[in-house]
Amino acid sequence: MIRFRDRGARGRHQSGPIDAQHSFSFADYHDPKHMGFRDLRVLNEDRIVPGAGLAEHAHHDMEIVTIVLKGAVEHRDDLGNTAVIRAGEVQCMSAGTGIRHSERNPSPIEPTHVLQIWIIPAETGGAPSYAQKSFASDETRNRWITIVSSDGQDGSLTLRQNASMEMVRLDEGVVLERELDPGRGYWVQIVAGIIGLNGTEMREGDGAAITLEKMLSIEADTGAEILLIDLP
Repeated sequence: MIRFRDRGARGRHQSGPIDAQHSFSFADYHDPKHMGFRDLRVLNEDRIVPGAGLAEHAHHDMEIVTIVLKGAVEHRDDLGNTAVIRAGEVQCMSAGTGIRHSERNPSPIEPTHVLQIWIIPAETGGAPSYAQKSFASDETRNRWITIVSSDGQDGSLTLRQNASMEMVRLDEGVVLERELDPGRGYWVQIVAGIIGLNGTEMREGDGAAITLEKMLSIEADTGAEILLIDLP
């Protein structure tokens, strides 16, 4: 079964510095029909103007993954980490018992475009942690690359849940199949381009919750980028 989430139906919060679109209920956007999918609690697509961002704030008991699509994010936290995450890089932060951090677009001229995903951890507590890695190589074209997993498979970042995230960059006309475990759940998010997902057209910003399926067939109608989240 595939339940599609149209890009235009997402929640949206527009302030001066940040334009945020929410696939699930978040902050002032509340929709009881879209409170998350399994242990996927938040999937936000944010565009941040130059020099803007979020002041220091706190998180706990959440696995937070930030994928930078364009521009950069400057991160600072109370663990002493100071870093800039650039396009093609992924940040994974386990909030654990608690972490305070700030995020901003450090560029004076270039906007930032990110996906931020929150996963509920398998267990609460534990020491907070931070990591980042680049997955920008052209070697990742036309094949799935694991960017986050529970065990760090294939050099991916780790999170505290039996879940994983994969990305693929497809050239126009490529057809890619992916076997699924019908006992698990999957979320597909179209990062860029136009594809056919099991025969249904999806465009940038569209999402889909997938259950009880054994196979995905993806055809790239244009150059495309796709995120696949595998959930228990």
